[in-house]
Amino acid sequence: MGTILRTRFRPLAEDERQDFTLAINATLTLLGLLIGFSFSMAISRYDQRKNFEEEEANAIGTAYLRAELLPATNIATTHELLLTYLDNRVQFYTTRSEDQLARIDAETSKLQSELWSQVRSVAGAQPTPVMALVISGVNDVLNTQGYTQAAWWNRIPIAAWALMGAIALCSNVLVGYAAHRSGGFVLLILPLAVSISFLLIADIDSPRGGLIRVNPQNLVSLSQSLRHQ
Repeated sequence: MGTILRTRFRPLAEDERQDFTLAINATLTLLGLLIGFSFSMAISRYDQRKNFEEEEANAIGTAYLRAELLPATNIATTHELLLTYLDNRVQFYTTRSEDQLARIDAETSKLQSELWSQVRSVAGAQPTPVMALVISGVNDVLNTQGYTQAAWWNRIPIAAWALMGAIALCSNVLVGYAAHRSGGFVLLILPLAVSISFLLIADIDSPRGGLIRVNPQNLVSLSQSLRHQ
């Protein structure tokens, strides 16, 4: 774009080049800061998703152990519900299908209701401190799922992407306009570097569609451990 403007309209005069260089440097600095801030935002959100995956595994494992404090007639049912719920959470992290995700969300809500009903009925009949521990454990399971969902919805704002895109476009136009020659590999370095940076940020910021995703290793490890007890 900058090369087209330079060749078709007015080339940059030599006495204007120094001032134009200052404008290019300022624009590139601003672009670099925006990319850096956006990368930091994407990384922090990725770390947050990893932390909540670990918290979910800890909450489900704790609730599974505390379920043994329930009456004997309720232990097996609660354990089975928690194992099914655990498998459901693993699928949440690994699926890429929107249709399957809708089914997983519906199944998650159903299992949460069944789990809560299971322990609430027992706690209502036996309102003891021991039952309060069981209730607290199941409540943590429900809460961590909500925190995880909120973290997956927390993405870099569209306005930030638009601003970065506008600054990147402006930078490329300025560099092309100030170049001494048309074409050449050198003029491709900036747009290539910016494109790779944007792709990396978008990949990290995309919890389900990118190549860099949170692996539910804690949930999988917990599932294997509970089933081999």
